[in-house]
Amino acid sequence: MREYLVKTTGFARAQVTRLIAQHRETGRIEDRRGGNSGRPFARVYTRADIRLLAEADEIGGQLCGPAACEVLRREFEVFGDRRYERLSRLSASHLYNLRRTKTYRARRTTVNRTRPTTVGIGERRRPDPGGRPGFVRVDTVHQGDRDRAKGVYDINLIDEVTQFEHVGAVVAISEAFLLPVLEEMLSTLPFVVLGFHADNGSEYINHRVAALLNKLHVPGFTKSRARRSNDNALVEGKNASVSCASGSATTTSRSASRPRSTPSRRACSRRT
Repeated sequence: MREYLVKTTGFARAQVTRLIAQHRETGRIEDRRGGNSGRPFARVYTRADIRLLAEADEIGGQLCGPAACEVLRREFEVFGDRRYERLSRLSASHLYNLRRTKTYRARRTTVNRTRPTTVGIGERRRPDPGGRPGFVRVDTVHQGDRDRAKGVYDINLIDEVTQFEHVGAVVAISEAFLLPVLEEMLSTLPFVVLGFHADNGSEYINHRVAALLNKLHVPGFTKSRARRSNDNALVEGKNASVSCASGSATTTSRSASRPRSTPSRRACSRRT
């Protein structure tokens, strides 16, 4: 019976035990708090006080708790404003409780919007090769995991004009693995690299890659624009063929890049 009462009432087992003992002794169950049961504490600060607090925060710039309480105290004791009589005794901890009330939020609500940060690495524009080879696009393709083993990452590098594709593989896209492979891939291209374009991924938009391109004398370093999905569509459209060609790869050398030819769709369908 006791387990049934715990389930149906939601009371704790100890509380149900006390109520059963009280019923056995007195024959009824009463609230031990007496006639004040269920009554809230007396309200000290009225809604007018909360609206006055919101007005003071709007003028003063919403100071921290102790500073705001000092301002409210001085308004009453120094400047003699009777409206701040109750707020002059407000504690710093309870001030934050009043700021969370619906009355305060309806009077004054502050919204801190996201502040965009400008990354000064690379130029945000679409590359313009002008019919010249050497403007390459780069993207990273993850081969996925198999049997709880982490798959490799393919670095897909494509020239925009000649459509020459160069693919390298790394264990991880950290700087220790990515930079040696990327340097070897750019150095072994059959033409002079005039431009390097990537999306806004942090594996390429960083100071280490910028220093590498400066070392290889690559004059152009561009990145995709916001809400312009076609800026890097050339290399992203070939990622599926790269994944199909190397889907069975699980490990690779840290510093060795491996060029591949893009397989046909029929070869991809046979492999899948």
